[in-house]
Amino acid sequence: MSKSRPFLSRGSWPEVSRVADILRTESVGGILLLVAAVVALAWANSPWRASYHTLSETTVGPAAWHLDLSLATWAADGLLAIFFFVAGLELKREFVAGDLRDVRRAALPVAAAVGGMIVPALIYVAVVAASGAGDALAGWAIPVATDIAFALAVLAVISTHLPVALRTFLLTLAVVDDLLGIIVIGVIYTDDLALLPLAGALVPLAVFAVGLRWKRVRWLLIVPAVATWLLVHESGVHATVAGVLLGFAVPVARNDTDLAERIERRWRPLSAGVAVPVFAFFAAGVTVVGTGGGHLTAPVTVAVAVALVVGKTVGVLGATWATQRFTRAQLSADLAWWDVLGLSLLAGMGFTVSLLIGELAFGTGSDRNDQAKIGILLGSLLAAAVAAVVLRIRNQRYRDIRVAEELDLDADGIPDVYQTDKP
Repeated sequence: MSKSRPFLSRGSWPEVSRVADILRTESVGGILLLVAAVVALAWANSPWRASYHTLSETTVGPAAWHLDLSLATWAADGLLAIFFFVAGLELKREFVAGDLRDVRRAALPVAAAVGGMIVPALIYVAVVAASGAGDALAGWAIPVATDIAFALAVLAVISTHLPVALRTFLLTLAVVDDLLGIIVIGVIYTDDLALLPLAGALVPLAVFAVGLRWKRVRWLLIVPAVATWLLVHESGVHATVAGVLLGFAVPVARNDTDLAERIERRWRPLSAGVAVPVFAFFAAGVTVVGTGGGHLTAPVTVAVAVALVVGKTVGVLGATWATQRFTRAQLSADLAWWDVLGLSLLAGMGFTVSLLIGELAFGTGSDRNDQAKIGILLGSLLAAAVAAVVLRIRNQRYRDIRVAEELDLDADGIPDVYQTDKP
């Protein structure tokens, strides 16, 4: 009989180092995201709120190509394609070259992501159905995604010493969440599908994939990448799907000079530092003043907030427990279930993908979409607050673990635990 394998344990040193670089970028991007959201909310509820909405609705782009879009739509369809390109690339790297190519390691974050999608969706549907607001059921997918930048920004603010294993798990969980979210966007929220442009997008996508193999022409690959985006946009499928497809097209190799890793390092700062904060600026600006507080108690607002805080926690924690209960996996000796609880609460911080799905479900500028935005903000803030309390309680334990690892260094700069333990 094989020995049971702890899950949520440390990974290999190369993977831990790579994830640490990602987390630093995402943490900075998350802080920028928070700043952008606060500025948008303040402007949208100030005496000058009309100018905010005027800016968001300003239309630019050629009408002949159906690209006469508002700035808010450009942020959602264009800039978020960069975000999903990086997400698709990261997901492929994790399963092809990362520690998650091991099925036993991959099973946990995938199961947790699925649980963290199903339970919030069920709670949303139950709350909305109980309120009698049947027309709001279209927003069932709003609370399914976790915003990794938002979550890591909270970790940076509370200065927690969360172990690398849990940080890696949170990152992977969020990436899988993004994948599930984009599948929902592509399948559920595509009303009018034009097959010819969608099939045509495969041509520039193939050119992009093949061209990556020749260094001298890589700088020209922006042309087939943009063409892929244009054709996916024209097909009726949300244009961010093009970003995922382009990310999946990048070849991944199991070595330190991997092209995928170099591309990811080049584009991740643009995604975390520009694309997501700009989208947040245009998407988070909901006007609450003058509504009489009705939006705060609306069924959609309550359903989204409860689904994020309760649904995500129960879904992620329950799926993690079930993985241990029905497999041979055991929780790492360095961790406790309180750690997993804190992680599950952090998963309730939905933002980028949730805001995007809200717009697709209810329409930009609609009352239902404004209610969804408020629910996303309230739910995410409440999840962050409760997670901060739990993680601060565990902070001393995290600090002790991190200090022990940092002291356990030799001349090569690699902690001995990564050299003596099998990942």
